[in-house]
Amino acid sequence: MTWQQIEPFLVALAIGLLLGLERERSHARKLPAGSRSFALLSLAGAVAAGFSQWAVVAGFLAVGALIALAYLRTSAEDPGTTTATAALVAYLLGALAYSRPALAVALAVVVAGLLVSKNRIHRFARDIMTEVELEDAIKFLVVAFVILPLLPDRGLGPYGILNPEKVWLLVVLLTGIGWVGYIGVRALGPERGLLVTGIAGGFVSATATTASMARLSRTTPSVRAPLASALLASLATFVQLLIVIGVVDAHVLERLWPPVAAGALVLVAIAAVVYRGAGRLTAANPSPQHDTGAAPASRPFALRPALILAAVLTLALLVGRWGADVLGAGGTVLAAFAAGLADAHAGSVAAASLAAKGDITVDTALLAIAAALGSNLIVKTVLAFTAGGRRFGLRFLAGMAAPAVVFGVVLAVTMT
Repeated sequence: MTWQQIEPFLVALAIGLLLGLERERSHARKLPAGSRSFALLSLAGAVAAGFSQWAVVAGFLAVGALIALAYLRTSAEDPGTTTATAALVAYLLGALAYSRPALAVALAVVVAGLLVSKNRIHRFARDIMTEVELEDAIKFLVVAFVILPLLPDRGLGPYGILNPEKVWLLVVLLTGIGWVGYIGVRALGPERGLLVTGIAGGFVSATATTASMARLSRTTPSVRAPLASALLASLATFVQLLIVIGVVDAHVLERLWPPVAAGALVLVAIAAVVYRGAGRLTAANPSPQHDTGAAPASRPFALRPALILAAVLTLALLVGRWGADVLGAGGTVLAAFAAGLADAHAGSVAAASLAAKGDITVDTALLAIAAALGSNLIVKTVLAFTAGGRRFGLRFLAGMAAPAVVFGVVLAVTMT
C-alpha cells in the first residue's frame, strides 16, 4: 500500500481529531460526540468516499440519525446544536479528504477557527455590529454576489465600450475597500489616533475625510493632527488606485506604480513630520469633538453612492472614448479631468479600461490618470479651505504640493 493510498485516511483522521478535541476542550458538559467520535466519523466519511458517492450519501443519513439520537440524550445538559452540526461537517470533510485532502484540511482549519471564536463572534454580533451595519452588509452582499453574476459580460452601447459586468465589478471593488476602511475606523476609533483614523477613513472617502478633518481643525488648538490625518486620507487614494488599475490593466499598472509609490512615500514622510508631537497632545487633551473626525462616512455602504459611482464611471468611459475620437489624446485627458472632480478613481479606471481595449495608448492613459488625480486634489483643496479656513487650507495645499510634484516628475521620467 502506497503513501497516496494511506494519506486520505490519515488526513480524515487528523481532521476528526482536530474538531473533536476543540469540542471537548470548550465543553465541560456531556456532548453528543467527543474527540474519538469525531475522528471515527471523519474516517467513516473517507471510507464511504472510497466506495461511491451513494455510499457517502447513505453514510451521511446514518450519521445524521445517530447524531440526532445522541443529541436527544444530551440536549438537557447542552441544548446547543453546534457540536451536532460540527460532527456532520467532520463526516463530510472526511469524505472530501479522500479526493481532495488539501482542500479538506483548509476547510477543517476554517471550521476549527469558527468553533474556537464562539465568544468573539457572539460579542461582535450582539455588542459591536449595529443594525444599520448589518443591513448595509446584506446590501453589499446582494450587490456583489447577486447583481454582479447577473450582468452581461459583453460590450454594449456606443463604441461597445460599456461592459456592465466589468463596470459593476469595479464598483464592488471600490465599495469593498471602503468597507475595509470603515471597519478600521470602527475597530480602532479616535482613541487610537487621528493618523490611523484618517487613512482608514480615506478608504471610505478621502474627500469626505479631508472635509471632516478640516472641520475638526477649527475646534482644536493645533491643526497638526487633523492635517496629518487629511494628508494620509489622500494616501488611501493612491493605494486604491493601484488596486483597481491592477485589476483593469497590468500594463498601465507597470508604468504607474513607480510615480504613485514615490508620491506616497513623500506624502507619508510629510504627514509624519506634521504629526510629530501631535499624538501626545491629543492623548493629553482628549475631547469628544475628536469623534467627528472618526466617522467620515455615516454608513459603511449606501446604494446611492455606489450607483453614482457606476454612473460616473460609465460616463467617463463614454466621454473618454468619444473624446479620443474627436479630439485625440487630449479628449481622453479632458474627460478624465472632468470625472476626477467627482471621483479620482472613475476617471483613472476609465482611462485604463480604454488602454486595455487598445483605444488609447498607455502614455495617454497615464496622462489621463494624472489629470483625474489633479482635479480631485483641487476639490480636496477647495474643501480644505472652505471647511477648515485659510490656516488649514494653506497647510493642506503645502503638504500635498511636494507629493504631487514628485508624482509628476517620476511620471514624466517613466513616459520618456
